[in-house]
Amino acid sequence: MQESLHELQAIIYRTIPITRHMQFTAADYGERGLRLAAPLQENKNLFGTAFAGSLNTLVTLSGWGLLWFILRELGVEGDIVIQDSRCQYLVPVCEDFSAFCSRPGAAQIARFSQTLQQRGRARLEVFSEIRQHDSVAVAFQGRYVVQTRS
Repeated sequence: MQESLHELQAIIYRTIPITRHMQFTAADYGERGLRLAAPLQENKNLFGTAFAGSLNTLVTLSGWGLLWFILRELGVEGDIVIQDSRCQYLVPVCEDFSAFCSRPGAAQIARFSQTLQQRGRARLEVFSEIRQHDSVAVAFQGRYVVQTRS
């Protein structure tokens, strides 16, 4: 699994240069979802809290990365783009942070897979959050579109 996490991180660093400055890491992936982590020091705003752009980038990337893993599991090569998202900033983030994107249920993934096979294109909605202590600091909902490669 570590190899796949390193591969995901390398792909994102290579294709989205700003992420190298964020110094995020692909921290963990399992049956519950994907976690990406980032240090506060490289992502601070003028108030010493996490910059909203960095928070948004990390939750967005956690959704993209989760779809990357799901496509690998399905044995499908495709291009992933975000179609729509909503991000709520509920409390300031004052420490190193991580975004956890929850894996959709098996039925939702099965519908996604079937649509992808039939049409060569499908959408999947995911939810991600950044927690600080016991509170949700950032709540994210994103819809991604996958187009299979010929």
